[in-house]
Amino acid sequence: MSETGIVVVGAGQAGLQAAASLREAGYGGLLTMIGDEPSLPYQRPPLSKAYLAGKVDATGLFLRAPGFYADHGIACETSVEAVAIDRAARRVRLSDGRDLGYDHLVLATGSRNRPLPVPGTELAGVYQLRSIADADRIQAAIGEARSIAIVGAGFIGLEFASICAARGLSVTVIEAADRPMARAVSEPIATFFREVHESAGIRFLFGGGVQAIEGWAGRAASIVLSDGATCPADLVLIGIGVLPNQDLAAEAGLHVEDGIVVDSVLLTDDPSISAIGDCARFPTRFAAHGTARVESVQNAIDHGRCLAARITGRPAPYDAVPWFWSDQGGHKLQMVGLPVPSDVSVRRATAGGFAVFRYRGPHLTGIETVDSAAEHMAARRIIARGLSPTQDEAADPTFDLKALAMGRGGA
Repeated sequence: MSETGIVVVGAGQAGLQAAASLREAGYGGLLTMIGDEPSLPYQRPPLSKAYLAGKVDATGLFLRAPGFYADHGIACETSVEAVAIDRAARRVRLSDGRDLGYDHLVLATGSRNRPLPVPGTELAGVYQLRSIADADRIQAAIGEARSIAIVGAGFIGLEFASICAARGLSVTVIEAADRPMARAVSEPIATFFREVHESAGIRFLFGGGVQAIEGWAGRAASIVLSDGATCPADLVLIGIGVLPNQDLAAEAGLHVEDGIVVDSVLLTDDPSISAIGDCARFPTRFAAHGTARVESVQNAIDHGRCLAARITGRPAPYDAVPWFWSDQGGHKLQMVGLPVPSDVSVRRATAGGFAVFRYRGPHLTGIETVDSAAEHMAARRIIARGLSPTQDEAADPTFDLKALAMGRGGA
């Protein structure tokens, strides 16, 4: 590497992990991170959970202590964006007018909230949750809210609903599908969490969309549903998924397709540019169609490690097992694998809760657990090894999952 070194565009979980892992692997060249937020790199998942619940403050979200960057020779640029890539010259143009040269460029640009394309989203009292600043604005508004509406019954929406319900607030969740988390979890898991949330006083409106958000004196007052009915709401959270931040790559002529397309070692079609984390679409044996774009802490961390190993001379195809979690209503949901909604579900009782095994034909594609940490750890090993207990074995609580996971059979 020359004096231009490595530039990492994105100061989230993936970007920081790449930088930290590069140093751990012995990379000694210049290393620069570019972040568009004023804060040092921090965790996003707790924003909709512990942070809004007041269990952790902003400093508790930091991924590394402030002194880490200087100690490890990482230049962490904040409040600045990468706006263009000159691939021929190997330079990145920044929003403050500077150009940075690179030997290798890492795109860890993450994702952004999907906008709700209806009138009224510009009203005061309408929020999306992606950053500390978003969470702070929402936290300040919760105390004055009389009625809260959440558009989208995904993980963030339901985690936020749980926090509001615990404060005794009136909460309505509006979801176009027929159940919560419809694209992410099985019907038994969705049904369980619907009942958990309803028992806490949360109201669900399924099977309809939103026509508009109406207001009074510039502030949100109600939501107009697709059937013309209205739902009172002076605080509205929009949580209808995310989009990959791929525009920078696309404008530079890189291949994008719902994510920046990379190969098995996370290289784009330019050998001087990699993409990792939420923004990257990569090949994986765990996906139904052979590639996936995965939005998770696990994926961001493992991508960063894989990239660092390749750059420092230990290349290996990325093959980490995807896993996820969500805390809702006092229960922990953990998932491993990448099943699709049409996969068959087999329920299994556990000591602390239950599990759902997902099948496509005879092949096990994923395992979901509720309040069952030991089963989740076994599930990771089972999916990683490509094992597929029969559906009868999965449903049998006496079948030894741990033994199967450790290669000792399940009988």
